[in-house]
Amino acid sequence: MKPQVAFFEFTSCEGCQLTVVDLLQTHPELLDAIDIVEFREASSSKADCYDIAFVEGSCTRPSDEAKLRDIRARAKIVIALGACADLGGVNAIRNPMNLIDVRTYVYSDKAEWFDTYPARPISAVIPIDGAIPGCPIDREEMAMAVTHLLQGRLPRLPDYPLCIECKLKENVCVYQRGGVCLGPITRAGCQAICPSYGAACEGCRGLVPHPNIESLKQVLRARGISETDIEAKMAIFLSYQTTQEPEASVQHGNH
Repeated sequence: MKPQVAFFEFTSCEGCQLTVVDLLQTHPELLDAIDIVEFREASSSKADCYDIAFVEGSCTRPSDEAKLRDIRARAKIVIALGACADLGGVNAIRNPMNLIDVRTYVYSDKAEWFDTYPARPISAVIPIDGAIPGCPIDREEMAMAVTHLLQGRLPRLPDYPLCIECKLKENVCVYQRGGVCLGPITRAGCQAICPSYGAACEGCRGLVPHPNIESLKQVLRARGISETDIEAKMAIFLSYQTTQEPEASVQHGNH
């Protein structure tokens, strides 16, 4: 039998799942190799268990935890899909704020209707077996990850910073153009798509292993960037990673 694959979503824009739908149009051979048994974006099918579960979105409500644990119990392999599931994503920007004030600002007098708590990556709730980072994910990286999983291998992410890919593409450094970029501390793997098109990296793939964050902050300070602006720049995608103690999350690994 073909491996049974399921997709789930929590707090997110579901853009990563839409990227998967797009991927299946350019790589239809994957549909011959897997059996998609649950995928709200593309099918009404349901299943009781899965060989591989891809989870998009961050955990933002107490009720999310039970759903995540149920997915973990049903799936042989769980993969975090995209920045929200992997890092907490842009949802974690609100974590340092008073959540009552945030809910009131967004929902006004209906604030009490919506349950919430600080946004977290899914690895803070359940053990995961790997992640496909990005906002949204890269189609080709997703295709490669599925290929590896079908071969009995877990997806492996680059352990070097985005700057390496920029240099290989012979891009003019964003800093040399007068900009501010998080490439020195961000995990590579996207082929430096943002700097290649003239935009700065905002860290959607998460931190490289052992990032020298303080050194980067010193560079930014030397360029006249205020502490407030530095924190705001790093908070877009890295809010959870840069504010949590290591033991706050369950580590990646086999379940």
